[in-house]
Amino acid sequence: MKFCSHCATPVEVKTPEGDNRPRFVCPGCDTIFYQNPRIVAGTLPVYRNGDLHQILLCKRAIEPRKGYWTLPAGFMENGESTVQAAERETLEEANARVISQSAFTMISVPHINQVHLFYLADLPEPEFSSGSESLEVALFDEKDIPWKEIAFPTVARTLKHYFANQHDPQELQRCASSVIELDQALKKLEEEEKQRYKSANRQTS
Repeated sequence: MKFCSHCATPVEVKTPEGDNRPRFVCPGCDTIFYQNPRIVAGTLPVYRNGDLHQILLCKRAIEPRKGYWTLPAGFMENGESTVQAAERETLEEANARVISQSAFTMISVPHINQVHLFYLADLPEPEFSSGSESLEVALFDEKDIPWKEIAFPTVARTLKHYFANQHDPQELQRCASSVIELDQALKKLEEEEKQRYKSANRQTS
């Protein structure tokens, strides 16, 4: 941020009186600009057919992590609740209408100033298709989840939490809270880059 949105004066970074951390402050009109974490809301859509439980995943058509699989999710918009945001993103990315049940995981990602909130949701019918931000949308059994191609650590953690508790109705109703640290995220990316490098070498040899 360089200029005040109220009076166009160049802003300064300083700790306001009574505060405990640096903020963007306008010396012209004394406006303090607070920058807070953004909320990413999504669903874990489950299609149930008898004893068969399948998860709906989307292959990303946009960066970051283009070509990797994720749960449908995105940034909240003003004027909507977290569950409305989650269901809207599911409709936009997978053209799927779901029935949200309860908040399932809430994962803080401090190094990018985000909180990822996923709702457990029922997919009543296997009706879906690729939205503009998805290359492909598909249902997966647990054994077929493409773990090495999951886009984000928060998605992988949410999926693992579901499969570890899918037969425990009470546990599925509890919202699990956790934190993704920077070193964990970097380690995942480093491992994936090594795999890409090995695959590229095999193809050229």
